[in-house]
Formats: sequence, C-alpha cells, structure tokens
Amino acid sequence: MTLDHRVPSLTRRERVILANLTEDATLEQIARRLYVTRNTVKTQVRSVYRKLGVSSRAEAIAKANEYQIAD
Repeated sequence: MTLDHRVPSLTRRERVILANLTEDATLEQIARRLYVTRNTVKTQVRSVYRKLGVSSRAEAIAKANEYQIAD
C-alpha cells in the first residue's frame, strides 16, 4: 500500500478558512471576521476537510502543518 503525498489543491478562500481554523475561533467568529454567514463557513470547512481527507479541526490543522499550506 502506498500513501498519497500530493498536496491537496485548496482555493484561496479555503486557505483563508484553514488559517482561521488554526486559531481558537468558533465558526460564528470566523464568519463575522470574513463577513459571511456561519453556514457559508461551515460549507467551506466541509470542503477543506474533504480535500484534506480529514473529519475534524485537529486533523485539518495537522494536515495543514504536514503540507505547510496554512496561510
């Protein structure tokens, strides 16, 4: 079995969302900071998780560090 080590292709906005996830901010706080709704942030977070192959904030942060992709 081989591991896939390609860096996931995240959009600019997904990178912004990922960077905000590294802070200890709620989705509501991130939404206010980015002038969007909480549901928009939630959708973008799900997209980031899917692209990174993770299911939690902690895993997303670990992957971001591994791939060095957080802004």
